[in-house]
Amino acid sequence: MILAAGLGTRMRPFSELRAKPALPVRGRPVISLLLHFLAAQGCRQVMVNLHHRPESIRAAVASDCPPDLDITWSEEPMPLGTGGGIRRASDFLAEDEACVVIAGDMLLDLDLAGHFEAHRASGREVTLLLHDDPRDGDFGTIGVDANGGLCRIGSRVVDRAHPEDHSPETARGLFTGVRFFSRRALENPPRETVFEDLRDWILPAVEAGTLSVGAERVEADQIVWEPVGTPAEYLHANLSPPSLPSLGGTVRHWEGDIEIRGRDRDVIISRKARVSVDTDLARCVVWDGEEIPAGFRGHDGVFAGGRFRSCLGDPEASEESRSRH
Repeated sequence: MILAAGLGTRMRPFSELRAKPALPVRGRPVISLLLHFLAAQGCRQVMVNLHHRPESIRAAVASDCPPDLDITWSEEPMPLGTGGGIRRASDFLAEDEACVVIAGDMLLDLDLAGHFEAHRASGREVTLLLHDDPRDGDFGTIGVDANGGLCRIGSRVVDRAHPEDHSPETARGLFTGVRFFSRRALENPPRETVFEDLRDWILPAVEAGTLSVGAERVEADQIVWEPVGTPAEYLHANLSPPSLPSLGGTVRHWEGDIEIRGRDRDVIISRKARVSVDTDLARCVVWDGEEIPAGFRGHDGVFAGGRFRSCLGDPEASEESRSRH
């Protein structure tokens, strides 16, 4: 399952135009890159949940999806949270003895099939994938004991019903957004309509002793994990795209129909856009269907929805660039 129903509030203003998983990185929608990754790892059936700007995700998948992947949709009439979305899809997810759920706002590559088999062999109901990353201060960490058992999520320490089961935290890692569920874990989710899976479901179940939950840490050189959750992260993913081994390796193997311009080769332009040759752009992305007039100047942003939008967190930068043409 790919979680793709979020409102994308941190990605505004771009998420007002398209849902985060539909945003193009090097000319390819994020969700399409994830689907191709899942197919390369052996997945054949994928559920995608929808809510905000669902048409943008459906269009992205229709235009760029592995031919042998069976897509099922779960369109939510209201935002249900990560846990509520998983519960709504539980019949689909429980068709096999185990499943994987991933976030839809990242570029990801790792040995997913190997970790899936490790989860099944562990006997746990839930396994979270973690990794070492210098950005853990920005995203928070999950703590585990010497046996990989869950000790902490963010600032909340597991308060077990049976203290004798407690082991001290020996390691921590940044949550990758990848979680494995065994069928039994899906049998008794919370009764609330809207809830998060880690905070409102998994952690309370560990404290009550009703679920066996652990985490596996992935070494930094064994995973590609690039979040695409904010305008700054989105621009970085386009300008400094990672190598994705499951999709062929370096960006030239997986990028879409784009043209690279600029003095520093840092302007990513869809070939379905029209850009005058005398524009002055730097560190920019131009979406498909856009038309940039002669004399336009802009930097560190995205031309989308008919105008330039800054990725620097400064609305005036967008207005300044727009006013110069």
